[in-house]
Amino acid sequence: MGFKCGIVGLPNVGKSTLFNALTETSSAEAANYPFCTIEPNSGIVSVPDKRLNLLSNLAKSQKTIPAQMQFVDIAGLVSGASKGEGLGNKFLSHIREVDAIIHVVRCFENTDITHVDNTINPLRDTETIDTELMLADLESLERQAQNLSKKAKSNDINAKNDLVLMRKLTEFLSDGIQLRLANLTDVEKTRIKTFNLLTSKPVLYACNVSEDDASNGNNFTKNIFDKARTENCDSIIISGSIESEIAILEETEKKEFLKDLNLEESGLNRLISTGFSLLDLITFFTVGPKETRAWTIKNNSTAPEAAGIIHTDFQKGFIRAETISYNDYLNFKSEQAAKDAGRMRVEGADYIVKDGDIFHFRFNV
Repeated sequence: MGFKCGIVGLPNVGKSTLFNALTETSSAEAANYPFCTIEPNSGIVSVPDKRLNLLSNLAKSQKTIPAQMQFVDIAGLVSGASKGEGLGNKFLSHIREVDAIIHVVRCFENTDITHVDNTINPLRDTETIDTELMLADLESLERQAQNLSKKAKSNDINAKNDLVLMRKLTEFLSDGIQLRLANLTDVEKTRIKTFNLLTSKPVLYACNVSEDDASNGNNFTKNIFDKARTENCDSIIISGSIESEIAILEETEKKEFLKDLNLEESGLNRLISTGFSLLDLITFFTVGPKETRAWTIKNNSTAPEAAGIIHTDFQKGFIRAETISYNDYLNFKSEQAAKDAGRMRVEGADYIVKDGDIFHFRFNV
């Protein structure tokens, strides 16, 4: 499991409540006080995909196995976290280990649930988190630059180039610009991944609202959606209280419950699906009588790389990929019918995987 989304936010915004609902467990204590989550809780969740069951039914598969993602519930950050406030250094290190950040923002009023700043102001809350992550990145860059200085003095070209890039990144951060929003070349964007900086990670804002605001949001969510648009990132509305109730219901009961609330799908499904896109992931399938399975891979990956997701031997000995698009499989109702209609393609090692591809890999080891 190589893809992790970290659930981040101030204390008491609903992170652990959402995590519990995501994993349908109570493994993360959801208490009304800061820092109830000391060690990050981690859970594997299935990625909702309607295509999977349709393919499985057509193939009459014995098993249906969805793609999966890992979510990590990280304890609440506070102002001063970059200097160690509220066990901040430890929590920031946990964020470094994830691939993307789901920033949960409190967009509900409730006098029974305390707020670390005593008032509800989602924009202020996001700015607090942003500032702490930027300060932590500045400190990290300074430390990494010191370590590279000796190599640069010995005419190490890579070290010299990295130092130039680090100075550029430091200027962005000093100007209050998060690195995911910085104007960088494709080469620079690739390079900074090795620096493991917090503000370079993609972000999704999850606006946690009361049950009454789950359908249409409120003024708080409008402000966060506007902020997300300016940052060219996604935002969703989700109600932790609703999701907690849904998590313990049977599938048919879930549908009725959502219908009564005028919701087409659960907020958690949208959260998972959007998180999947946030990580720039796509899905390919293997379909057969024993099992139909969804596999996860980075966008723009090659056929041999997809084969390697299933087994390293498949990639080492890759010969070709027999490929049927999802739509063709669905239209012709079976693999054989798609073959007979000439809709099965034979793709080589340079083929770029498309979302929904159905593969049968030929290999020789």
